[in-house]
Amino acid sequence: MATAVQKIASLGERRDIPFNKLILSQANVRKTKAGVSIPELAEDIGHRGLLQNLNVRPVLDGEGVETGIFEVPAGGRRFRALELLVKVKRLAKTAPVPCNVRDAGSAIPAEEDSLAENVHREALHPLDQFKAFQALIERGMGEEDIAARFYVTPAVVRQRLRLASVAPALLDVYAEDGIALDQLMAFTVSHDHARQMEVWETIQRSYSRQPYEIRRMLTEGAVRASDRRAQFVGVEAYEAAGGATLRDLFQADDGGWLQDPALLDTLATAKLGAAAEEIAAEGWRWIDAALDFPYGHTTGLRRISCERPELSADEQAAYEALTEELDRLYAEHEDGEDLPEAVDLRLEEIETAIAAFQNRPTLYDRAEIVRAGAFVSIDSSGRLTVERGYVRPEDEAPIEPRTDGDGEAEGTTTTSEPMRAVITIGGKPEPEDDEDDVVKPLPERLVSELTAHRTLALRDALAGNPHVAITALLHKLVLDTFHRTSSSGGCLEVSVRHVFFSVQAADLKDSTSAKSVAERQEGWEADIPQDEDALWNWLVDLDDASRTALLAHCVSYGVNALSEKVDRYGGSGISQHGLERRLKQADRIARAVGLDMAEAGWRPTVDNYLSRVTKPRILEAVREAKGDASAQLIDHLKKGDMAKEAERLLTDTGWLPEPLRLADLADDPATGAESDGEDDGAELPDFLSTDEESEPLADGEDDERHLVAAE
Repeated sequence: MATAVQKIASLGERRDIPFNKLILSQANVRKTKAGVSIPELAEDIGHRGLLQNLNVRPVLDGEGVETGIFEVPAGGRRFRALELLVKVKRLAKTAPVPCNVRDAGSAIPAEEDSLAENVHREALHPLDQFKAFQALIERGMGEEDIAARFYVTPAVVRQRLRLASVAPALLDVYAEDGIALDQLMAFTVSHDHARQMEVWETIQRSYSRQPYEIRRMLTEGAVRASDRRAQFVGVEAYEAAGGATLRDLFQADDGGWLQDPALLDTLATAKLGAAAEEIAAEGWRWIDAALDFPYGHTTGLRRISCERPELSADEQAAYEALTEELDRLYAEHEDGEDLPEAVDLRLEEIETAIAAFQNRPTLYDRAEIVRAGAFVSIDSSGRLTVERGYVRPEDEAPIEPRTDGDGEAEGTTTTSEPMRAVITIGGKPEPEDDEDDVVKPLPERLVSELTAHRTLALRDALAGNPHVAITALLHKLVLDTFHRTSSSGGCLEVSVRHVFFSVQAADLKDSTSAKSVAERQEGWEADIPQDEDALWNWLVDLDDASRTALLAHCVSYGVNALSEKVDRYGGSGISQHGLERRLKQADRIARAVGLDMAEAGWRPTVDNYLSRVTKPRILEAVREAKGDASAQLIDHLKKGDMAKEAERLLTDTGWLPEPLRLADLADDPATGAESDGEDDGAELPDFLSTDEESEPLADGEDDERHLVAAE
């Protein structure tokens, strides 16, 4: 027999009751006031009225008769909000309030009504909130208005609107709990729905579904706003030129991503060209302008001397006053607390003014300016960099003065020739994806780039170890004296031949070694006299420690640990034997100075290694550094994604490719025997020599005896 369905006789009585007839019931379960935003709710009721009735019960006297007063067990926040509106005289005391009236004799306790109203309340799904904000925008309401109406910040409104703009298919997945909110937030970086769906399909088949991976995939091909080109041009100028920018509203994005690298390069080149024209107006003979110059671009050029203008008495007084004020402000706020805004602004003004004094333009001889030039580029922070006063060898000859129509000299001209601006935009083609499972040898160019890094680091290390530098120099002298190796030029028949890296990675000039070598070079240049006679006397008066350090620095410039393509046909290139000899000696010096390329700052990245080798090489690197488990996590990825993930895995592991590792020569077959720990005369450093090979020892000469004599 079927059970009869019990019908609901009534949903309760609705009645408008004057506010002054209502009181808050002690049965209301909401006792804690923390987080209860009464003023905001009062403002909302004042704007749109009461959206939900109060739940009330009549108050009975001692004989069980209704008193005309009603208590409110459910709806306490609304009651307090109405009470606030009455208090500020925005609502009359007798204003009717819509109420649901429960019978005084109801079997359901008042506490249960209050509890049920709060427990059964379900927060709005975020997707519904996103779409509701979107609907309000479509009705003409602004972001600021929405924020004010719902007591949130405009940034929150923009975030919600951005979430509502994700591909509808992804919103449907989110509605079914198929994607997490933080993942959905990551998809908002791009407005391209098709690309969003491509990335979604990709991560469905991937182990990594983290938000950062979604952002990385959506911003591939874009340029970060922190890029030096973007800093140089300015994101505002880029956007004014029609460039699109991707922004992440949910986390710090350093200004976002610029989607049009070609436009950015065009704007950067144009701005650099305009700066070059201004520098050319100073009267230089030539200007080379480029977004980037390789390390060593000033090699072989003479730099003319310059002077900084002295400060006048008034300027000196102003400079001292600024430095005193700066020291005082720092001393007053050295407790580390946040600086007041006014103090922070004043510190910025003072530092800018002091920098203007310190960076005053240098003064050059006008007769030298007309033969010299300048390099104009941008540094790693996007600031304009100008290197003035370099003379090319072909411009060293005296410049003939111009003459007027009567044959009289007008004097030396200071008019610069038309600027020969060389605009260079970096970039190299992506290597083809090699799916072969065989670990092939590293490409020759990559090996050359890696060994250029090692050569520079070895120079820096050798310059800091005078003992090894002197040993290397003595070895060269002994070879020249006793082995009769070929050398030419100079009084002493000993020279340091600067090696320029014709093949180098884009990051070589920004390496720690490059900066260290450049700082040391500039330090010595500031002290060394230009005149040869004065230089001789200066060297004579130099103390032993300084002489040793200078010797080590000079010797270091002759280091050549480059792995180059072997000349198989006996031309001017290096032979196979010569290359092996060079690299063996480089390893000897590297061991002597304790060179570690990881400690020297080299890190494997997508650009400098991982995108340049095959997938088996990438997996081999991860396996060596992190183990088989880590390699298996990425072995299913395409090469581009594998390289990027490998870069993250290899960070701070100290892993190095073979050309950068310190070779273990304990059982070197080239020596013909195991090393006994003592230096073999044939293996001592000889990096100052040319590619010509040494003459063989005469019959009966003993390598070991010559080594002892040299040491």
